[in-house]
Parts: sequence; C-alpha cells; structure tokens
Amino acid sequence: MSISALTDLTRAATKSVYVETFGCQMNKSDSEHMLGLLDEIGYSQTADMKNADLMILNTCAIRENAEDKVYSYLGAWRKIKVARPGTMIAVGGCVAQDAGLDMLKRAPYVDVVFGTHNLHRLPDLILAAQRSAQPVVEIYQELPDDLPETPVVRLNDISAWVSIIYGCDYNCTYCIVPYVRGREKSRSPQSIMEEVLDLARSGYKEVTLLGQNVTAYGHDLEPKLHLGHLIESLGKVEAIKRLRFLTGHPRDLNDAIIDAVKNTESACEYFHIPIQHGDDRILRRMARGYTVDFYRRQVDAIRSRIPDAAITTDLIVGFPGETEAEFLNTVRLVEEIGFDLANTAAFSPRQHTHAANWGEQLSDHEKTERVRYLNTVVGDVALKINKRYVGAKHEILVEGRSDRSASRLMGRTRTNKIVNFEAAPEYDKLIGQLIEIDVTSANPWALRGSLPDALGGSWQISSGLESFVSLSAPDVATLKYSQACCSSEAAIPVSIEKSRD
Repeated sequence: MSISALTDLTRAATKSVYVETFGCQMNKSDSEHMLGLLDEIGYSQTADMKNADLMILNTCAIRENAEDKVYSYLGAWRKIKVARPGTMIAVGGCVAQDAGLDMLKRAPYVDVVFGTHNLHRLPDLILAAQRSAQPVVEIYQELPDDLPETPVVRLNDISAWVSIIYGCDYNCTYCIVPYVRGREKSRSPQSIMEEVLDLARSGYKEVTLLGQNVTAYGHDLEPKLHLGHLIESLGKVEAIKRLRFLTGHPRDLNDAIIDAVKNTESACEYFHIPIQHGDDRILRRMARGYTVDFYRRQVDAIRSRIPDAAITTDLIVGFPGETEAEFLNTVRLVEEIGFDLANTAAFSPRQHTHAANWGEQLSDHEKTERVRYLNTVVGDVALKINKRYVGAKHEILVEGRSDRSASRLMGRTRTNKIVNFEAAPEYDKLIGQLIEIDVTSANPWALRGSLPDALGGSWQISSGLESFVSLSAPDVATLKYSQACCSSEAAIPVSIEKSRD
C-alpha cells in the first residue's frame, strides 16, 4: 500500500517522534526533512524521548568513536522500548549507511535502518516495520537519478538550511564522506529557488546553502553553472536579508564566487574554507590537491575584494607521519593567515579510508598535546581579530536567548560572530530582527554587546525591514550559465559553534 493510501488511516491517530542528531549541519537539515516526511503519516515532533512512539537516531561517522557512541545511545533507548512496549527505534545517517544489516547484529531491537541516500523512503520503511513487526533494513548505494523533493519541518523560524548539493567526488585519504554520502549530485536551481521563495513567504531572514562541498555546486548540471550564479539569483529575493554557504573546498572557490559574494547585498562576508593542514607534504598525503601557497592565493583573492571578510577553516592534527616541524607549519599558518576561527581535530582513523591503514600513526597523547597547543594559538589569533569589533556598532540577527545565560539574548554578525547582550524578557520581541548593537568587549569565541542607549535604552532596527516580505526574484529560467566545469572535493563537515561568553 502506498504512503498516500495509508496517510488518512494513520493521521487519525497522531503519534510522536523524537529525533536525536549527531554531526554537521547537513545531518541537522536531514533531520528536519525526516520530521517533514513523518508528519505526512501522522507523526508530530516531541522533545519527550521517553514517551515518544518513534525514536530516530541520525548518526555521523566522521570520528573514530562514532559507532561506539551510536550503540551507547541505542543501549539506553532499548530500556525505554522495553519499558514502553510498542515504541519503535530507527537509525539513519552515515553510520547506518555504512553498517547496514550489521547494525542488527549489535542492536537487534532496532526496527528500521536506513541510509543517507534513501531518506525519502523513511515513511514507507516505518509503515512496513509496523505491519510486519520485523526489522526493516534498506540502504541505497547511490542517490536516485532524480533527487526527490521532500517536505520539511523547520526547527528554527529565523534562519534556515537549504541543501543544494549532496556527496563528493574526491577521495581525501582520511575522509569517509564519499563512502557514506556518495558522489556529487546538485539540485536544480529551480527547486532551490522555489524552496527559498517559500522560506521568504514564511518570514525567514537568513538562508545557509549546504553541501559536503558546496562550492562544487552546479558542475554536474546541464547547462553547467556555479555557486556564484546561484548566489546572485537568490540575492534578488529581497525578503532574505542574509545568504551564507557551508562548507567548501579551496580548489572549487573561484573568483566568480567571490565576486558574487561581494556584489550581492545579502551575501554575508564569511568564508569557511578548510585547509586541513599547513604543510605541503601532509597535504599531498591527504590527497587534498593543492599547496599551502595555492591556499594563500585564495585568501588573497577574498581579501583583495572583501577586506573585512571573516575566514574560518578546519585543521587536522596528528596525521600519520606528521613530524613536529610539519605540525608547527600548521601553527605558523594560523598566525600568518589570521583565521577568525578554526575547527580543530586530531586525526581519527576511519574504516574505508586509506590513511587508517598507514604506518606512522601518532599516539593519542601526542595528538592531544598538539591539538591543545594549536587551540591556544587559534584562540589567541581569534581574540586579536575579535577585539577589532569593540567600540563599534555592528548589525546582528537576533536568534534567541543565550545558552549560557537566560538574561542575555544572542545574535550573529554578518561575519558569523556570536554577540551576547543583556536583555530583559520584554526584549524577546527582538528575536528574529536585524538590529544594530554596540560591541563592548570580546573573547576568542564571542563578543559582548549592549543595546544602543541613544534613544533612551530602546533599540534601532536596521533599515530594509519595513515590509514583511518582498518576493522580488528572477524567473529561474533567466539564470546565467557558465560552460566552465567546476571540480570538487569533500571537506569535513563543520560543527555548529555553541554560544560561548
């Protein structure tokens, strides 16, 4: 029986679903689509895990202990299932894509196992498991030829994630992403535009374009286009005040993309460009396909056009065979480039990757010490940069209450700096608004600010918000196309920074 035939039968008895998400923004976006799909067969989201009818674990396989973490969670969930007969457990994401049927050997009480390529099949799989009372495992090895458009339940009503490309075409020697996410496949510009227009109608202010290698967008489409074309097109949707993109690769960042950011008013002056290491020999062993000097030139291309742009990166410490001198090259590069922030990690051997089986593996102690030292340098550099914001007004999009203190609101600048400021409960009306804030102090991870007092303690809302929604946008058929084919490569997904103050 099809989903549509069963929808009316199941919606009458609404059930609840709890989703736990590990990993990057792509996984979090996938979870929103899971909620949208399940809503169509009568499941509503709940934060009460112990009373949920369905519990879904959306997994990440980037780190070495990823599987242990998954089975630890599942062990706790088994107790809930035993205490509440009828509760179902489903596992999706990268670990599920990798493990497949083997997951049931360690966790036979799991009801549904599905992969990253068949997320759109989740309702069918849940209903099949309900009917048969037997575990259901379905893993696609590749994405469908025609990418299905799936419904979504947004977990944030201010800023939205929009996936524009899936998978990656390169094979970095440390990275499992190509194995669990497949080869690159871009969404059509028409479908992306339609999604963004829908977000604009719903009152969203900010959109972040997502992909394992977002800067490779469009090279597989006919006719070919690149991320810069998409940014220029989406920038004409006037209700969307901010456009971002995560995460790219140095080889796929071209001048046209940078120019599109410069010339598109809503495109934020923020680039996350993972370099992964500061030594050419290690970069070759990683199969990154560029040199440190090439990366420097990419940074120069950004700063020559957008001097105030923030640049962040990813760095891996303790890659097999990394000498102390090579590690120190990474440290020096952080100081030379002046990264606004860096996501750092010790090398983590993953199955299905070349580097996992190489000799010269460094000890955990040595990797930990190097990460600790590198983090100190990253923090020192970030603090120097953040101090430049002090004493000036900056526009922020207010996102909500700070994780650290309920007495503070927090927002982000266009350059993705977190700003926390004291605000009484009545100032919650600022949430979702673009405002000017006085930055008063800085630490490496966040800024502190205060509401402007020129108006007696009131606030000034940024210009351009006088209308609720403006949907001025080009016809998608008028998109400009390029015949230049963009190469691509996957980067380690970026974790969301917590609000720290």
